[in-house]
Amino acid sequence: MKAIVFDRFGGTEVLRQTEIATPEPGPGQVRVRIKAVGVNPVDGKIRSGIMEAVFPTTLPAVPGGEIAGVVDAVGEGVDRLKVGDEVLGWSDTGSYAAYALADADVLAHKPAGLDWTSAVTLPVAGDGADRVLDLLDVRAGETLLIHGAAGALGTVAVQLAVARGARVIGTAGPANQEYLTSLGATALVYGENLVERVRALAPEGVDAVFDAAGKGALEDSVTLRGGTDRIVTTADFRAGELGVVFAEGPQRRSAARLGELARLAAAGELVTTVGTVLPLAEAAEAQRLSDAGHGRGKLVLTVA
Repeated sequence: MKAIVFDRFGGTEVLRQTEIATPEPGPGQVRVRIKAVGVNPVDGKIRSGIMEAVFPTTLPAVPGGEIAGVVDAVGEGVDRLKVGDEVLGWSDTGSYAAYALADADVLAHKPAGLDWTSAVTLPVAGDGADRVLDLLDVRAGETLLIHGAAGALGTVAVQLAVARGARVIGTAGPANQEYLTSLGATALVYGENLVERVRALAPEGVDAVFDAAGKGALEDSVTLRGGTDRIVTTADFRAGELGVVFAEGPQRRSAARLGELARLAAAGELVTTVGTVLPLAEAAEAQRLSDAGHGRGKLVLTVA
């Protein structure tokens, strides 16, 4: 099968398309013929080697772990999925490929009204948003500040926080202010004098901060909170130096919750935004865009 692999750590130039053996599902697994792959910032961090202490990688490796596709083989002991089921979720093997193996228990059925690229925006963003909002214990009536609120993770986090009854102040670039407002957030341009501008919007203070951007906003967040309590980042590796919780992994990977989010998205009750869509062969370009930090929505690879 065709797959993207890297056999050494480095920049996006280490990624190449090649042919590798098609995997066979073991007990409790299914094989998924992939339609769409979610490209996440962690993919590039693993490729670069900076995540080795957290996610040791055996080379050569296929990147990725977020998939949407069709079940085409079922392993022993699997009864909740069958060949032909359309699914979304997480793979056990790298996802930048024509096929991937997945634990049947972490895949949700894709609603008929949800297209492939929209479906693959949900697993990582939905899981990450739920985990961080729970870590922060965000409640109705509180004010939550979200950095990077227009990205794939931020987009879902804004809506789930608003659904909890929180007031959300979301930072993003100038082009995404109207978009954030449409999601239910109070929009704010990131950058200089952020502390003063947040205080002008929330003179009573912010109750919690979710940093999904990793663009140097932690110091301002600590100032706004008057300490490190109830600040969580999924993107800034300086978190430990500042005493802030870094919350990337482990994922909960709940098929039931993912199915619920997929149904909401199919019904138009949960907005997800697909950003750049590229074919699998252009995985290096997709990771280059991801490494640089894209503005709005999800980077997606499609597999013919």
